[in-house]
Amino acid sequence: MSVVHETVEAGKLLLAGNEAVALAAAHAGVRMATGYPGTPSTEVLQTLAEYGDRRIALGWAPNEKVALEVGAGAAYAGARALVTMKHVGLNVAADPLVTSAYTGVRGGFVVVTADDPGMHSSQNEQDSRHYARLAGLPMLEPSDSQEAYALAREAFALSERFETPVLLRMTTRVCHCKSLVEPAPPEELERRYGFQRDIPRFVMVPGNARKRRVVLEERLARLRDYCEQTGLNRVHGDGAAAAFGVVAAGVASQYVRETAPGVPVLTLATVWPLPLARIAEFQRQVGDLLVVEELGDFLLTEIRAAGIPARGKAAPFRLGELNPDRVRAILEGTPEEPPPVPADLPPPRPPVLCPGCGHRSVFSVLKKLDLIVMGDIGCYSLGALPPLSTLDTCLCMGAGVGLALGIERVADEQEARRVVGVIGDSTFFHSGMTGVLDAVYNGSRGTLLVLDNRTTAMTGGQDHPGTGRRLDGTAAPQADVAAVCRGLGVRDVRVIDPYDRAGLERALREATAGDRYSVIVCRRPCLLAERPREVRRFVIDAEACRDCGACLRTGCPALEPADGFVRISEALCRGCGLCAEMCRFGAVREVQCP
Repeated sequence: MSVVHETVEAGKLLLAGNEAVALAAAHAGVRMATGYPGTPSTEVLQTLAEYGDRRIALGWAPNEKVALEVGAGAAYAGARALVTMKHVGLNVAADPLVTSAYTGVRGGFVVVTADDPGMHSSQNEQDSRHYARLAGLPMLEPSDSQEAYALAREAFALSERFETPVLLRMTTRVCHCKSLVEPAPPEELERRYGFQRDIPRFVMVPGNARKRRVVLEERLARLRDYCEQTGLNRVHGDGAAAAFGVVAAGVASQYVRETAPGVPVLTLATVWPLPLARIAEFQRQVGDLLVVEELGDFLLTEIRAAGIPARGKAAPFRLGELNPDRVRAILEGTPEEPPPVPADLPPPRPPVLCPGCGHRSVFSVLKKLDLIVMGDIGCYSLGALPPLSTLDTCLCMGAGVGLALGIERVADEQEARRVVGVIGDSTFFHSGMTGVLDAVYNGSRGTLLVLDNRTTAMTGGQDHPGTGRRLDGTAAPQADVAAVCRGLGVRDVRVIDPYDRAGLERALREATAGDRYSVIVCRRPCLLAERPREVRRFVIDAEACRDCGACLRTGCPALEPADGFVRISEALCRGCGLCAEMCRFGAVREVQCP
């Protein structure tokens, strides 16, 4: 492994939760790792790639469904496999996920789903715990980096013990916050990989699926016993003088223990199946049981349904991310009060498209022509913000194609000609191609713009099938958006540099006035993705830094709070200079790379 983590104590490493999961997978002998980039999950695979372990088959998948199927195939062949995605990606992968619970697996199969409470970088505040119950799969949830490491390793063992996929639920704070990790010795697995035919198990036609449904229920019964007996669920604090006890999971447990160290806390690592007998015993010991959890009342509902007396948080706390102040209010039973706003904060600066971004030209032309723009997930969603204010919808990955088709089919001709779809290149390969096929098949005469910047820009510049590079940096066949569209039957395909605004405007006028489906590929590489990493690097002067947090609002993963100032990670800095633009105190300076 080529990555050297920061050692802060003998035998201990300082790791973010995503880094801890990657290290655990490597130490558990994973042989397949794939997924689709999505904040806050992206760094798991990126960290694995940095290890340079050629024994691991590693790569980005076009979408989460494909990733889960690839991982399941590796696990069918007896290999340990890891698949990563964010919570909305689990929706895309739900079809194979639910059925894989019926087939089961032979090698350890762990699916990391990273939820985003507070919607820092997401279009909804989904709670992935419901998928564990829906599919009948075990789910583990860590509360810090040490548990992320330990539970990820346990997940592979648990998967093989019960021959089932295992969900590992992460959340934004656990993914990105750093804490100490004491790794265990790596496993050396001596096994051969290969598929063994078992038609009744792996061919899910109805006759076989009905029998596997029985197997699933039997497995869940054994998993419930495991969850009751495992030492992963722990009680913190004796609570001799406490008036109540708390059941919590994930980062909520950390907040409770931080804000009320004298309150006994049953921290659940197995959030499905729930150890209900263990919870009932804890309730008898503490009497008054409070359930503290982020988002909805998933734990509370199950605990009450089992007849265990418990109370939960007030309704306002079901929305958004928890923090120590909000948890303190929950514990004290007081209404939530908005935090005071410091008087010396700089004015808010909403995210914008980067200076020089080709998307700016596209949206300027769309605004000039007063078109109705069906948007998608990516940097171009920023086209909805002032001063462009041009994007009219943003629903989910690939929806820019289908939404435009739907409006076209029901609107009058004048309005139908004003509707265009906008999608990025990575999103096109993820879930836009089928929408284009639908448009061609059903005789659409609409227009789609594919903003091809040759990267997955919004999540940090990851590669995809159209970049010509794999996750490990090796060369790959480069899928061409225009050629794919022609292969899908689109007769009018044009490739335009968005800097050619006159040409783009002319193409849009012709396409929206035409009588056949048109695709305009606006091709210009992302400025950040194309800039060599060696050209620029930035550091923060600790003495000049006022710790105002302005640079942190860029969302750059290279920035991390330190003791009274902000530090820039040399390994993660891409040299974009946005932190220097945000800083009002001149604390950020550019240095020459060696």
